[in-house]
Amino acid sequence: MRGTIEVSIVLPCLNEAETIAICIRKARQSLDEMKISGEIVIGDNGSTDGSQGIAESLGARVIHVPNPGYGNALLGAFHASKGKFLIMGDADDSYSLDKLEDFILKLRSGADLVMGNRFAGNIEPGAMPLLHKYLGNPILSLVGRIFFGSKIRDFHCGLRGMNRKKILDLNLQTGGMEFASELIVKSILAGYVIEEVPTDLKKDGRSRPPHLRTWRDGWRHLRFLLSYSPRWLFLYPGVILLSLGTIGSVALLRGSIKIGSIEFGLQTLVISSGMLNLGLQLIWFAVLAKASSASRGFLPIDARWKKLLSVLSRESLYLAYLLAGIFGFAIISLQFKHWASSKYGILDVHAAVRGAVYGSLLVSLSIQSFFSQFLLSIVNMLNHPNKLNQR
Repeated sequence: MRGTIEVSIVLPCLNEAETIAICIRKARQSLDEMKISGEIVIGDNGSTDGSQGIAESLGARVIHVPNPGYGNALLGAFHASKGKFLIMGDADDSYSLDKLEDFILKLRSGADLVMGNRFAGNIEPGAMPLLHKYLGNPILSLVGRIFFGSKIRDFHCGLRGMNRKKILDLNLQTGGMEFASELIVKSILAGYVIEEVPTDLKKDGRSRPPHLRTWRDGWRHLRFLLSYSPRWLFLYPGVILLSLGTIGSVALLRGSIKIGSIEFGLQTLVISSGMLNLGLQLIWFAVLAKASSASRGFLPIDARWKKLLSVLSRESLYLAYLLAGIFGFAIISLQFKHWASSKYGILDVHAAVRGAVYGSLLVSLSIQSFFSQFLLSIVNMLNHPNKLNQR
């Protein structure tokens, strides 16, 4: 049966009795006009308003998905579909399901994912909240383009076409609204051919509020984009903090610096050492996140990361951490000895604090790096069980 169906039109559904019928009729119209062997599949999330019966009466196949969530509803329908290609949309009559020719032609031409672009089409007045139109969607789409090198202009259009096998190979997992971002990000990382076509958006036909929650779901999308980009989440902020902290700590090594009427002293040194420490920690987070993600197939590892992971796995680094820690501990010990020689009285603030800061910083950096490299080695062994067996 699966080989005889070319296109499966998939719609998620949760109490869409007001609009499900018109959506199915429009979808069927598209299939008939193009003389396509197709089906309409409804991923139902537990509707209580009779949506399932309406859909079945119009010839659609209803898949009951017990796990709640937009992503779960679509995934359940994706797996149950029988077509070579999938067209996913919404069941609220906001998309032109009767005009799917451009999506299908792109898929036939070899595209793995075809995104609708509402900003290149026509957005009916009132169809998209102003906050979404001028802030949410543009910013999240820009973030997606910067983080992943994508050319997609509308990251969150709900009307999409895709090669069924290729999409299921991505092992999509998110169950909520962030599923929309996961589908694109994983397609980009997998090197899939992605196209865009202009898409119209009109005001939905529901009398109830939409399931989408602006701030909650916007944050979930942004969190997902950050989670799949350790460079932007950890590495770049870490490099900035490490650089600024190192400049400040080195510049103040011999004492305070005065530029005009401004003096940089102990306060600057304490802040700089904290930035340096935090920056290194974030860089280690980036390395560990990348290694861990690679072990689960979430993120690809390029040649630069392989080289970096190889360098950071060298056993000789443990000795460097140990020596740095010993040197830092020696500085602290000298400070303590000086304090003892004064019979534990009040010391010169500048000399005492400066020594304590530099000594503590070296000890902190060495311990942090020592155990982070241990954790990296554990992750690498889990990635390659044969290495663990050899030990």
